[in-house]
Amino acid sequence: MKKIILFALAAACALTACQTKTTEAAGDVTKVGGSDIAYVSVEQVIAECELMQGEGQALAEKTQKAQESWAKKEQSLAAEAAQLQQKYEKGLITTRDAQAKQESIQKRAASFQASAQKEAQTLEEENAVFTNRLQDLVMRAVQEVNTEKQYKMIVNANSLLDADTTLNITVKVLDKVNELYKQEKAETK
Repeated sequence: MKKIILFALAAACALTACQTKTTEAAGDVTKVGGSDIAYVSVEQVIAECELMQGEGQALAEKTQKAQESWAKKEQSLAAEAAQLQQKYEKGLITTRDAQAKQESIQKRAASFQASAQKEAQTLEEENAVFTNRLQDLVMRAVQEVNTEKQYKMIVNANSLLDADTTLNITVKVLDKVNELYKQEKAETK
């Protein structure tokens, strides 16, 4: 797989190094021009698009709040268990009462773990749906930017070692992602 990617990168660099070349394959002569290849910084598009700025940040905040809530609840239960242990060790509570309270804490902990697990699953699903939606928008934007098939190859900028900045279509793709997102929002209203 790495060899294929490296070969594709080498081919892309070789093609962009020349203004116009002709290649012969099985008797066919094909012209390859400098504008046949473009690249997109997908990470930049994702970071700067309106979908990520709005819904992406809201989802990240929701996830962070849930994790903070889980941590506080775990700390609260642990503190309650430690306090019960101290009372028992000091002889301030009977063995029977300590066992009853310990069972109560364990039941609440098990209930908390079950609800936290369900909430985590829901958040994981929301994140997966959001990621799929974002990837779909980026792919559709790339396809729409290339509707006239002016590019024979569009690569992710992460795969590039060096390229002329005139081949960078990131801004076009970002604008198209934002346009598609606005259309999507308008359709759902």
